[in-house]
Amino acid sequence: MIAPAHRTVTEPKTAKLFRFVRAGFDASSGVAKLVYGFDDGPELIEKITFPDAPSHLPADRELAFQHALDSLHLIAGISYYKAAVPPAIHIDGTGIDIDTAAMLDEIYLHGLGEFAHQNGLDLRERIAFPAARNEASRTLATALDLPRRTLIPIGGGKDSLVTVELLRQCSEPMTAVWVGSSALIQATAERSGLPMLNVKREISPVLFEMNRNGAWNGHIPVTAINSAILACAAILYGFDAIAFSNERSASSANLVVDGFAINHQWSKGLRFEEIFRTHLRTHVAANLDYFSALRSFSELAVTSRFAKLEQYHRVFSSCNRNFKILGDRPASRWCGECPKCHFVFLALAPFLPKARLVSIFGRNLLDNPNLSGAFDALLEVDAHKPFECVGEGCESRAAMAALATRADWSEDVLVTRFKRQIRPKLDPFELDLDALLQPAGPHHLPQRLLPILYASS
Repeated sequence: MIAPAHRTVTEPKTAKLFRFVRAGFDASSGVAKLVYGFDDGPELIEKITFPDAPSHLPADRELAFQHALDSLHLIAGISYYKAAVPPAIHIDGTGIDIDTAAMLDEIYLHGLGEFAHQNGLDLRERIAFPAARNEASRTLATALDLPRRTLIPIGGGKDSLVTVELLRQCSEPMTAVWVGSSALIQATAERSGLPMLNVKREISPVLFEMNRNGAWNGHIPVTAINSAILACAAILYGFDAIAFSNERSASSANLVVDGFAINHQWSKGLRFEEIFRTHLRTHVAANLDYFSALRSFSELAVTSRFAKLEQYHRVFSSCNRNFKILGDRPASRWCGECPKCHFVFLALAPFLPKARLVSIFGRNLLDNPNLSGAFDALLEVDAHKPFECVGEGCESRAAMAALATRADWSEDVLVTRFKRQIRPKLDPFELDLDALLQPAGPHHLPQRLLPILYASS
């Protein structure tokens, strides 16, 4: 008979309860430990290492850091919860208030939307964080004495590099930060010339054991987790702002099933930005700002700016196969096979000389007939947008339409196919590339950074 303490490892999907056990921080080593458990099974311990962490913080920042760590514990738990999606959640200790419970319900439900869809699960009646305290029992966060400087998360791709250069034009004091151990991201950060901060994240090995034993697996909202990690870093090292690089297209769903919008990029979207920035200001520090610098831009608006940043063209990569935790990675910066490679190639094509773009990718992706189905998905022609961080179908259609008018691209097999088979079925007014290059929509840019909306690069 299998001992109960190991049941949730050998039979992960039988778990009945997911527990948030505790979260602690050792200032001497800079290591935070986030502890979780299923039923009465083994503890799953995640480690976050903050290098050269200060050994002492003022009392108000110490309290704010603990609150930020508590938030990280709750949000990062999504990596473990999804292994079994048990019907009950328990938070050890004093519990959480109603607002935090509501935020977590939303993050887990929508952040696991793609995961649930691909695994045939319905989490709408399953996720319910218990609130142990009402709003009146919580003291609102206060403003801290934080230096005027900004953390810029670097992902190795084009978006964060556009943010760096836009904020540089505003003389913004900033530090490039990334989570994990990617040499590619480090090289990109080094090219920016900014001060750098690398936070390490170590997933519990018990989770990998659960995966080997049949746990549920799939996409999680990594940006939500990284946002919570960087909130801790901001309080710990002294930053008053965190500026991500998420475009307005990140708020667009991939598909809608039974009235539920499924968005691969949900934690990059506007809704997550709004609920998390509100949570930070009410529960962590009243003057800690969290926003996306590119929220008003389309993907094409970003690529048009990135095309001018030649100093980064040989070091960046948006190919997500380069950033997998496990498994093989492509030998070059671009695999040429994933939706992200396909979209970035297409999005850059209207703004870069053809020879330079082909040189960056090592091949011409628009002259490969075997990729017609992949590009149809990007165009959202008889297919939904791929589950990847790619732009909206209208952006891909406008980019392809622009290439169809250019002699150097118009004879490539996929561009020719678009001209003959797809473009005649489209409304020409919806193919206006210039309209997609204009800033639009809500954003949370601070006043000092508003000039970036109309900066050319």
